[in-house]
Amino acid sequence: MVDSAVRRKAGILLHVTSLPSGRIDDDCLRWLDVMAASGLSVWQVLPLVIPDPFGSPYQSPSAFAVNPGLLPLDDAPVTSSALDEYRAKHAAWIEDFALFEVLKRRFGDRSWVEWPDRYRHRDEAALAALRMQAHTEIHTIVEQQYRVDRAWRRVREHARGLGISLFGDIPIFIAHDSADTWANPQDFLLNDEGCPTHVAGVPPDYFAALGQRWGNPHYRWDRMQADGFSWWIGRMARQFALYDLVRIDHFRGLVAVWMIAAESEAAVDGFWQATPGDVLLDTLRQHFPDLPIVAEDLGVITDEVRQLKNKYGLPGMSVLQFAFDHFADNPHKPANITHDCIAYTGTHDNDTCVGWFGSLDARQRAFVFEVLQAQPTPDIARLMIRTAMQSRARLAIAPLQDYLALDSSARMNRPGVADGNWQWQFAWDMLPPTFSAEIREMVEASGRQDVK
Repeated sequence: MVDSAVRRKAGILLHVTSLPSGRIDDDCLRWLDVMAASGLSVWQVLPLVIPDPFGSPYQSPSAFAVNPGLLPLDDAPVTSSALDEYRAKHAAWIEDFALFEVLKRRFGDRSWVEWPDRYRHRDEAALAALRMQAHTEIHTIVEQQYRVDRAWRRVREHARGLGISLFGDIPIFIAHDSADTWANPQDFLLNDEGCPTHVAGVPPDYFAALGQRWGNPHYRWDRMQADGFSWWIGRMARQFALYDLVRIDHFRGLVAVWMIAAESEAAVDGFWQATPGDVLLDTLRQHFPDLPIVAEDLGVITDEVRQLKNKYGLPGMSVLQFAFDHFADNPHKPANITHDCIAYTGTHDNDTCVGWFGSLDARQRAFVFEVLQAQPTPDIARLMIRTAMQSRARLAIAPLQDYLALDSSARMNRPGVADGNWQWQFAWDMLPPTFSAEIREMVEASGRQDVK
């Protein structure tokens, strides 16, 4: 929830895997120290969950588990008492996650709908036997989760000591081949065999002429609402234990979702179905009064979505790279950015500012400077960052790639392209000696210094 008393802040978007080590280790602490020296007070990361085979953290086999690939290499031993306490605290999800991982390994990583019936339909006797047979393997999986959580707690404590907030991200939908759908099939639109009857996506728009078919199963919102949204409460409790602030990707799905029949390969053949997002957010607010949620409200957004976002005081997003059209009411134009949003130069789905600007022709480049009300400059990334910081937005964020003025080779993700994404990493020697001082100057000039 946006608090009018909160000071203006500036932050940076950098996933943990983009650190030199790519792990939750001393590099995280060193990075936080760099941020503090730069006057930056919000570190935004992508989901810390286990990625899919292509490296995407937005199609994970668990909405709760953290990627054990992020574990530090020199991690300390674990005591039995600490592990028992952790296991009891996270019993609602970790036991099912461990069983799911064991079964995925047993059956060659095949989807759970292809497992033998006794496991696919969660026969209690079969699962009890598996728990005994795979006791050591399950123990190792649980221990990994404890260790990676412990490593992240160390980061949280260091960030808190520096006055830096951690900003996380979750996709609204869950992957079909996940521990969540296997353990809670009643909460998803699945047939008797566990396959989706309808899948998620979006209709055609100016981003995708044919729409997008994501393939995630839809929630059984009626059942979730009937049990008080217990799964969502658990999911958000997990997120708020990891982060100070959480972005919900595709927030408009809390008003209505695009339903595509599972047998249809064309996103255009779907239809809109209303969802009880208002009731969900009201329930979450009862459990988490501050409701530290950010609404990803990019794309075609209806008045109903705006009303829901505003009702709960949730900040939305403005992305400067989307500002350069001829519509005066474009919410991404600097003059239209409001205080109750986050201003970005670009997100993980955008090209870098240098790469994006380099793809424009001379006329388009001239229009960029006209909209930004600035003289032409070869340093477009710096101009975009300054513009975001000088905006009315309560929080301004740029990816590290823009702070370093890198070209398209440093792009994190190309939506709609499976291969070659999520791989970019920086090296410490890429940060020039003047890095922190130059950023701090922009932060202070825009009145966004908010760190200790």
